[in-house]
Amino acid sequence: MKKCLIIVNTEKEKSTSLAKSISAYLDQKGIESSLFHFDGFSKKNPVKNCDFVITLGGDGTVLFAARCCAAYHIPVFPVNLGEFGFIAGVQPASWKKCLETFLKGKAPVAERSLVSAEVIRNGEIVSSCIGLNDIVISAREAVSTISLVVSYNNQKLTQLKSDGVIFSTPTGSTGYSSSAGGPIIDPELDAFVFTPINAFSLSARPIVLNPEGEISVDVQESRTKDIVLTSDGQKVCPLQKDDVVKVRRAADKALLVYCTTENFYKALLSKRNWSGGPNA
Repeated sequence: MKKCLIIVNTEKEKSTSLAKSISAYLDQKGIESSLFHFDGFSKKNPVKNCDFVITLGGDGTVLFAARCCAAYHIPVFPVNLGEFGFIAGVQPASWKKCLETFLKGKAPVAERSLVSAEVIRNGEIVSSCIGLNDIVISAREAVSTISLVVSYNNQKLTQLKSDGVIFSTPTGSTGYSSSAGGPIIDPELDAFVFTPINAFSLSARPIVLNPEGEISVDVQESRTKDIVLTSDGQKVCPLQKDDVVKVRRAADKALLVYCTTENFYKALLSKRNWSGGPNA
């Protein structure tokens, strides 16, 4: 480990001072470090010339780093400065101890699946993206229904009028998909969750799918013309009528340090009040 990129979420007050402390610590270890300031959205990929990445922010910062790092098999060391911390498993008070363990090669590193999407227009791929949490197709404006035909392995699943659809990984099952009524999936399982958003139907239900298959979404004529595909709530691609979106498991996986199943269930208990009792 010779080079580290520290991604600093500029919306978090403690991130800048913590970045200086971590940078000084790495310098003592003979590891070169550089900073990348992240405000929640970025089209840049700053990770190409580093051996590992440290994120200082919440889960959103980890999502950005994971998308950038996956193709290069670069591990992400996520320090949690956010609210939930389902993915960012390192707490600020213990960053030094955890980082030292990681640099010795003794820290747990989880492999997490990503979901990929290709937008096909007139037979050509016009856009592609990946997400650690989810791929969402929806109207850009709220309270606008859209029409979609969803198929799985060439088998039609449903024709929906809804606010949109979510295709979630197990990692993302605690996010937007869960808020829309989708199930929570153990992060060590390999699956996709298809969750309709406010469907104009009494029978529309989330479905857990085998990630080996391919999901196809045909964009139909809708009242609203402003339809978008969003990756992890951060990367946006406009869609048109007759576009076809192909959704499948991404070829590469994210490498997340200290993102353990134990931390996942602790977060469920502490952040979601998942106690099951009368005061939950």
